[in-house]
Amino acid sequence: MAKAKYGKYFLTDAKTPSTGTKEAAEYAKWATRMTWLTGDVIKGAFHFGCSWYYKAPDKALPAHTHDFDEILGFYGSDPQNPRDLGGEVEFWMEDEKHIMTESFLVFIPAGMKHCPLKINRIERPMFHLGASPSHEYAKKPSR
Repeated sequence: MAKAKYGKYFLTDAKTPSTGTKEAAEYAKWATRMTWLTGDVIKGAFHFGCSWYYKAPDKALPAHTHDFDEILGFYGSDPQNPRDLGGEVEFWMEDEKHIMTESFLVFIPAGMKHCPLKINRIERPMFHLGASPSHEYAKKPSR
């Protein structure tokens, strides 16, 4: 595909800044990253990533902020009932805890503390996506 005029705009792998690291090996124990896009991968692109989660991770993603807006989504995989998440995701916005059992999308304004994100249980695979209008993905520890 890369030899085509616009082939450079198509991604078929999921190389991330952590590819080949201990962090990537840990992530692979419960999920398969399908794509990871930043301005380093395709010049000018914004951040976008997606994964399939097959089992609940051992630990939560810690609280943090970004200098940019972010969108996160989790979707169930039951074609007869796609709104059913097929598990439970715990997600914090500032000091507010949300327990999600339905497929969902959440908008996180720039500067808002979010997470911990904890997948409490998975009954069927969940599809996860994340996007932000930033050329790179960077977290700041929470205040």
